[in-house]
Amino acid sequence: MSTAAQIVNGTSSPTRSPEQIMYQSAGAIIAAIVVGVIIIFTLILITLKMYNRHTRTEMELTLKSTKKATTPNSIGQSSLTSQPMSLRSIPQDIHRANR
Repeated sequence: MSTAAQIVNGTSSPTRSPEQIMYQSAGAIIAAIVVGVIIIFTLILITLKMYNRHTRTEMELTLKSTKKATTPNSIGQSSLTSQPMSLRSIPQDIHRANR
């Protein structure tokens, strides 16, 4: 078929083999899957960030409300026993004596 005949018929693209069509459609499917996975990961990330922000503000609000409810007299020894050993402050002279 000549170029003039292609223009008359309305087709200006060369004929492609079924293998070429298959490769192009497979590439398009893979690209669509990759874009879909990126969108899903983005939605999961946004959801986790919103959940983290929500729980953090909720936890901060509960901590502020419990701090206001405690009196200065109740902060003494009871706060030390409620904390685990790893969170208790150790005076500096104890560290120096061990060296």
